[in-house]
Amino acid sequence: MLLLQLQCLGYRPYNLCELAKLESHKLQHQSWTDDLPLCQMCGVGTAPNCVYGPDGKGTQSHPNEDGHLRFRGDDGCFLYGVFNGYDGSRVANFASQCLTAELLLGQLNSGHTDNDVRRILTQAFDVVEKSYFETIDDALAEKANLSNYLLPHNENVPFHQLSPQSQKVMERLKELEQEVSGGATVAVALILNNKLYIANVGTNRVLLCKSSSDGQNQVLQIGRPHSTDNEDELQRLAALGLDSARIRQAGQIAGQSSSRRLGDYRVKFNYNEIDVLSAAKSKPVVAEPEIHGGQSLEGVTGFLLLMSEGLINALESAHGPEQANQEIVAMVAAELAQQTSLEAVAQSVVDRVKRLHHDVFVSGRQRATYCSRHEDMTLLIRTLNYPLADAALTPTQGGRICPVSVPYSNSQSTSKTSVTLSLVMPSQSTLTNGTNTASTLEEGTPTPGSQSPTATLQSTNTQTQSSSSSSGDGSLFRQRGSQAAQPDETGRVPPYVDFSQFYRLWGSDHGDGQSMQGGLGPQ
Repeated sequence: MLLLQLQCLGYRPYNLCELAKLESHKLQHQSWTDDLPLCQMCGVGTAPNCVYGPDGKGTQSHPNEDGHLRFRGDDGCFLYGVFNGYDGSRVANFASQCLTAELLLGQLNSGHTDNDVRRILTQAFDVVEKSYFETIDDALAEKANLSNYLLPHNENVPFHQLSPQSQKVMERLKELEQEVSGGATVAVALILNNKLYIANVGTNRVLLCKSSSDGQNQVLQIGRPHSTDNEDELQRLAALGLDSARIRQAGQIAGQSSSRRLGDYRVKFNYNEIDVLSAAKSKPVVAEPEIHGGQSLEGVTGFLLLMSEGLINALESAHGPEQANQEIVAMVAAELAQQTSLEAVAQSVVDRVKRLHHDVFVSGRQRATYCSRHEDMTLLIRTLNYPLADAALTPTQGGRICPVSVPYSNSQSTSKTSVTLSLVMPSQSTLTNGTNTASTLEEGTPTPGSQSPTATLQSTNTQTQSSSSSSGDGSLFRQRGSQAAQPDETGRVPPYVDFSQFYRLWGSDHGDGQSMQGGLGPQ
């Protein structure tokens, strides 16, 4: 509201995030972007962090630090983001509001080229980083002054032996450290001109699931996490004079696995005081996004997933990393077949991952040692021409019968089992207010009907490609006729599954010549 009022008065600062410093005391009470419409074609599911006790009961160890955004702008522009905060939620909250202000208040329009969009995204992240540090400038200066006063005289003195004045200084330093510490990793998806752009900083994950013309689902991981086992990132750090082998072995940089992040003044300003980073010629941990796109979404049927690091780690801890992408896509597809809202779909998937993680811990199996805790989890789902189930649509009312073998597990793994589900999905044209309409990519713009997923999932990224299939002919979803079965005079619905071929084959295999009329099957 504040931004819109100022714009109406003709005020336009050098960057909109300059308001952060002027209005930082209001951050907890109002959002800069509270007038932007939410996108109704996505859903978000969340779960707080959890630490399990010996009895299997979980407790939350700190307040939720994740964040997300999902806005619809002008010119058919949509913006989505998932933020994984750490050491507090301040950076994640600030970034979600500031990025939105830097991208959806007139900066983007349909006339922009791919290069324009990439440039604007890069600039937006740079503004967010600089503006955030402006908001903590005063606190950092005060912290430096108090440290200079305290440390020369009391560096190794126990707290209870400090003078009253020094104790007050120490307590104030702790408050300031809590105020300025913390950072966030970010995954942002932008849809403009029916093209998809991804901007990633850190270790969140983005998946695009597309139904191909041959009836298969292709699962694309867009980009790789900026982590200590990313070869490109290790080469970048090595070029700065750092020991990449040592960083890989440590697995973390200043307590986090990410090599790129927003905020975190310690690794941005004091990196020469951190042992593993001390030899760097320049700032090693950066907030520069890796940008992919634009990728055309014309004619695409499927869904987009943005996942926080906590969700990914929980699933990989429980089942291993080999098939995590296929598993999460299969879960989403199964829930889309049953739920009637995207919010319910996203929350059900997060709840399922949370249960899997907990069940592995209490089972005492091999992977239980990896599942003693999990961090905050966030999943954002954006559908692309993909229909939701209709709760009022039963199998006898034109729904799709979906006996599926969901590829939740790697066939070579013994720690997981394949789960067979019996689902009901709506027909390709969903019933809305008495009218058959297709799902849409852009709100208010009809597009052709969608295609259901199949059991074969092809997962690809810049490094690997793998696939998994269910048994049978490879068809995950089967569609039956749209003609609803009518009840007879007794009020019963006649059977809609024909077992005659099964009975003939059974009789043939057993060599007794029996037919359906000969004793097998319903009489």
